Amino acid sequence: MKRIASIQDISCLGRCSLTVALPVISAMAVECAIVPTAVLSTHTMFPGFISRDLSDQLLPIARHWKSQNVTLDAICTGYLASPRQTEEVCDFFDLLAGPDTLLFVDPAMADGGRLYSGFGPDFPAYMRRVVSRAHVAVPNVTEACLLTDTPYRETEDLSWWRDLLRRVGDLGPRCPVLTGVPFGPDRLGVMALDPESGGIFQYHTPRVHDHFHGTGDIFSAACAGAMVRGKGLPDALRLAADFTLACIQATQRDPNAPWYGVEFEKALHLLPGLLER
Repeated sequence: MKRIASIQDISCLGRCSLTVALPVISAMAVECAIVPTAVLSTHTMFPGFISRDLSDQLLPIARHWKSQNVTLDAICTGYLASPRQTEEVCDFFDLLAGPDTLLFVDPAMADGGRLYSGFGPDFPAYMRRVVSRAHVAVPNVTEACLLTDTPYRETEDLSWWRDLLRRVGDLGPRCPVLTGVPFGPDRLGVMALDPESGGIFQYHTPRVHDHFHGTGDIFSAACAGAMVRGKGLPDALRLAADFTLACIQATQRDPNAPWYGVEFEKALHLLPGLLER
């Protein structure tokens, strides 16, 4: 069985990060080995949440795995809570990534034009180092702007998005991807740069005009899982976009969903069929 190591926080309540990655990747018949960067009582939308930082555990875990000859088909990163964790993730890559290990980076640090609370203005510079090591990097527009020192804007001008995508590529990832790209008022999708041809891949689905917590985590887990199962990047992006939309559509009738997160459990049964397409 293929194996992915997922490095990000775990929230005891609320659907995001490892509580999303573990079941989604497992439903794709891929083992998900977890490396928690922090334990939170709830996800960060809940007021007064408590958190225990686990930065000092990342490298001991990596060294133990190395001593046991653990092999990884992919290492995926999500929310990293501090500059120290970005540095330790790079060391984790050095210790455990083999020549065929996919490095998949979601620089989960910002949305809506601003950094998440708790991050200082210098944090994107630290995350830039992780992105530079990636084979696949999947920032949203805010993250891409922060990583490339580009003024944030909301636009449907696809030429602007293509320029931003190329700037992300200039940071060093082999396959840069932009998520949350608006293809008109009622379509939302992804844009990726083909490192071989320099061409741009685009895919979009119907846009749901509501905000749901954890959709980026679902997308990243599904995309990485599909790639480890043998899908090329374009097909993996299509699968991830379609699955994320299905999760949102399965959630829309629940008034608590925007608070607790996308009810992805209702759509997990779709993954085997999506993989067979």
